[in-house]
Amino acid sequence: MTPETTIQSLKDLFPAAVVRNSSPNAWQVEQDSLRLLAVFSEDNAWLHLLVPIAPLSEAKPYLAQILEANFETTQAVRYALSEEVIWGVFQYRVENLDREDFEGAIAQLISLHKSGLSPFFQQSIQGQLRQIVYAAKLQGQTLEATLQNIERFYAEGVMGDMQQPAAEREQFIAAWRAQLQRFWEEE
Repeated sequence: MTPETTIQSLKDLFPAAVVRNSSPNAWQVEQDSLRLLAVFSEDNAWLHLLVPIAPLSEAKPYLAQILEANFETTQAVRYALSEEVIWGVFQYRVENLDREDFEGAIAQLISLHKSGLSPFFQQSIQGQLRQIVYAAKLQGQTLEATLQNIERFYAEGVMGDMQQPAAEREQFIAAWRAQLQRFWEEE
């Protein structure tokens, strides 16, 4: 692909988007909540595609998990840090880039963008739930006794909000119940 065919491909892939030249070697695609940057090296040998994921301040608790994802799950794209923002990044030599790889990279970047930090938050929550189950079992508690403690914590305001509507509190407790039951059987 050449820079010209790359930009035309962006316009084809995002027909409803605004695709504009933001500097001599950079283009920006803006569509709904997505902003994708396409930046060519000065010699046009390399293409960098970037999407913002989250501010660094929000991502700090998950930096180790983000680095693990780079190693284990991100495939052709990577997480990167620049200007206090976590980005999804794809880098490729333009002469070796074909349309299939280009479109695949964009799909992966869009997926990272849509997911944001949610996978890392979920992973963190699951780790905490496993610790609760482990601690409860070490103390000889049953699943039911552990759930009663959770309900008591909600009733006393230790967890949740004292002003939380009863129906919402019951939804939270039901979610706790489902997750604890799942992890109770696994541990």
